[in-house]
Amino acid sequence: MISDPVFYAMAIPAVILLGLGKGGFGGIGILALPLLSMVVPPVQAVAITLPILMVQDLVSVWAFRRDYSIENLKILMPGGCVGLTAGYFTAAHVSSAVVLIMVGVISLSFVGYSVLRRAPANEPPSPPSWRRGSFWATIAGFTSFIANAGGPPYQVYIVPQKLPPKVYAGTGAIYFAIFNYTKFFAFMHLGFVPPDVLLTSAILFPLAIAATMGGVWLVKRVPLPIFYKIVYGLTFVMGVKLMWDGLRGIGLI
Repeated sequence: MISDPVFYAMAIPAVILLGLGKGGFGGIGILALPLLSMVVPPVQAVAITLPILMVQDLVSVWAFRRDYSIENLKILMPGGCVGLTAGYFTAAHVSSAVVLIMVGVISLSFVGYSVLRRAPANEPPSPPSWRRGSFWATIAGFTSFIANAGGPPYQVYIVPQKLPPKVYAGTGAIYFAIFNYTKFFAFMHLGFVPPDVLLTSAILFPLAIAATMGGVWLVKRVPLPIFYKIVYGLTFVMGVKLMWDGLRGIGLI
């Protein structure tokens, strides 16, 4: 168990960010790993956050248990499983920095396209699509396993549908809960989650639950237009952060 107070000075805001993301503000949690990586090695940061995410998944799935798109889940799950499987077999051979750059480019391109095309406010939502959903779900599964960065590809597919905030949050909660529980056993098998860090994660569970409930409370009260402005803003921030981390990882920054 980690007892360094400097670690907890970073871990507390990181867990709050994860909770707000799991509560429905998808994307903001991406900032948690960089915070923890300032005080522990990145692999250890992943090992600590994954059990926390699993606990938060239980809270968010329960909170949105009646608010989700079953049609989208049917489309997304097969591709997600393909992506996770690809990540499992290539994790030891793929540079996470390159994956971060790729996901950062996807995020920024998506936001840039959405802003520049200036779609009218009354433009109808995009319908669910097996072709687009399977493609982006596969990318999300792979990038989630390799670099904990499955959110942006998922958002590229789901955001244009303009789902009600609770349905948006509930669909993502179920989708990524399945991801994280699958990843946990895969990570254990690969030796990525040492048992000695699990106690550190457990100490942060109460804060993780409270932060997730706070995110759920906010999502249920934010008006639809403001909600999606926040989502686009968070996606942009995610893209910039992922690009920065990826370029730094390959030595260009």
